[in-house]
Amino acid sequence: MKTKFFALAMSLGLLISSCSSNDDDTVPFTVAPLTGTESIIVGGTTIFTSTTTGGTFTSSTPAVATVNATSGEIVGVSVGTSTITYTAQTISVTKTVTVSAIPAATGEITGPITANKTYAYGNYTMKGVVKINDGVTLTFEAGSTITVDKTTGDNALVVLKGGKLIANGTADKPVVFTEKSGIAGSWGGIIMYGDAPINAINGVKTSTSEDGNALPYGGTNDAHNGGSLKYVRVEYAGSKLADGTKELNGFSFYSVGSGTTLDHLVSYKGADDGFEFYGGTVSLTNAISYGNTDDSFDWQDGWNGQASTNWYAYQAGKGNFGMEIECVKNNNAYFPKVTNITLRRAAGTTPEAVGDVQVDAIQFKNEGNGDFSNIIIEGYGDYTEAGTLYTGAAIKIQDAGTNTNQVNGSKIKITNVKISGTSKNVLGVVKSPWDGVVTFPAANFVISTTATGASLTAGAWATVNGVDLTK
Repeated sequence: MKTKFFALAMSLGLLISSCSSNDDDTVPFTVAPLTGTESIIVGGTTIFTSTTTGGTFTSSTPAVATVNATSGEIVGVSVGTSTITYTAQTISVTKTVTVSAIPAATGEITGPITANKTYAYGNYTMKGVVKINDGVTLTFEAGSTITVDKTTGDNALVVLKGGKLIANGTADKPVVFTEKSGIAGSWGGIIMYGDAPINAINGVKTSTSEDGNALPYGGTNDAHNGGSLKYVRVEYAGSKLADGTKELNGFSFYSVGSGTTLDHLVSYKGADDGFEFYGGTVSLTNAISYGNTDDSFDWQDGWNGQASTNWYAYQAGKGNFGMEIECVKNNNAYFPKVTNITLRRAAGTTPEAVGDVQVDAIQFKNEGNGDFSNIIIEGYGDYTEAGTLYTGAAIKIQDAGTNTNQVNGSKIKITNVKISGTSKNVLGVVKSPWDGVVTFPAANFVISTTATGASLTAGAWATVNGVDLTK
């Protein structure tokens, strides 16, 4: 009897032990692997998924790729890699996404441009004198490079009155217009026409362009809008077009109005002026004129921009005036305003042409005027040619009319100016019956030791062949 009872007890114990073991034997929780395309471009998207639901997504480097926490949609932000993590019930799985640059588009640009057109980021060739028609907008996306080839003939980009050019680059991704040979004077640069007011020779309100296109310019629309140019560089311009006698600038603005945006522009190593204004009311901000063989900045026909600032000019090798200012002999009651200017002339720089000595920082002639402040002028010293010594000056007044009406009439104001490496602060050109004596009203010409000049931030927009143009 005892033996049977013991056997029954053993059997019950084994059964209980077996039941207890089955209750503790739980299966561990796992998360299914992520699936999805692992390579996208900047601005592109992909989706990572897992068959395990209820979790959340995170990105290790949101600056490269962001991810929606619940849907798993990934957006490429910049070039690089980012680890995408999916977590459910404290268990995580990962997958890496690689973000590549947007591939550059290619193609040839010819004119005329008769319908709105946008060129995506890319490397393009431009052939001929490409004109943007009235009522048409041509757009280039940031980072694009447009190359011309002088061997194909005349090349230029012309914005006709009523047309618009939108080229909005960034500091890191400028829009660059260049020429294949890299030789100054190889194409016509950017030319823009508007219908803002001008004051041309003999006071007329319209005139004909001197760029070889022979187009009319001038009007009554102060707020003319020719588009937006931001972080744009023009290289190796200044060719002669059409009639073979007219040189073009890096940027030429014919009666362009104040509705137009001109900001962070570079004119690099052209064979004429860096920037030239033919009347109009547009302003220019954050501009570099570098290595142009004529004047760095030039205007006529009563240009009247009121909000220009941060102009930097560097002349080396060949170069004329830092700024050439005239109003085709029209005495006037208005003048442009520019703040924060730096004009630098490297040692050994000579005038563009033998026999035409132009070595001064700022020249006023034919009733030219303006209000300028916070200026640095460096290196506009004496120059000797054919045994004759020519005195360099920070400010040159070229004629009696400009002295009488503009200097004495307080329409030329140059304040907070720091001058070094220059022989004369102010110089008048003696031409009978004028004795060349220039005496500014005291408050209109103020020397300073604290002027800071232009203040520009370096970046790809102002870097060519590894050279920082802002220094």
